[in-house]
Amino acid sequence: MGFRNITFRRFTLSLGALLMLCALLWFWAALQQRESSLAIRAVNSNISMPDGFSVWHHLDANGIRFKSITPQNDTLVIKFESSDQSAAAKAVLDRTLPHGYIIALQDDEDSLTPQWLSRLRDTPHRFG
Repeated sequence: MGFRNITFRRFTLSLGALLMLCALLWFWAALQQRESSLAIRAVNSNISMPDGFSVWHHLDANGIRFKSITPQNDTLVIKFESSDQSAAAKAVLDRTLPHGYIIALQDDEDSLTPQWLSRLRDTPHRFG
C-alpha cells in the first residue's frame, strides 16, 4: 500500500512538472514570434500610392521574402516574418522608390503578445 502511494505521488509530480515545462515552452515560443510590417505612404496627397506589383518586383529582385502586400487607408502595408527582413526591405525601398514616399516600420496590431505584455506591465500588483 505504501509503495503504491509513493509511485502515484511521483507520477503526479512528474506529470505536473511536465505540464509546467510545456506551458513555459509554449509561452516562450509565443513571445519569440515577432511579425514585422512596413507602411509606405505618399508625402503629398497629389502623389499616388505605389503599385504593389512594383514593390514586389523590387523586393524579389533583392531576395527579400515577405508574407503579404495589402493596401490599407492610403498606405501600402507589407508584412514580414522578422524585423531583419523588414529592415532590409526598408533599405531597398528607400533606394529604389522615387522621392515622395514615407517608408516606416509599423507595429503589428494582430499580435497578442504586445497586448499581454502591456497588460502585465500596466496593472498594479498588490501583495498582502
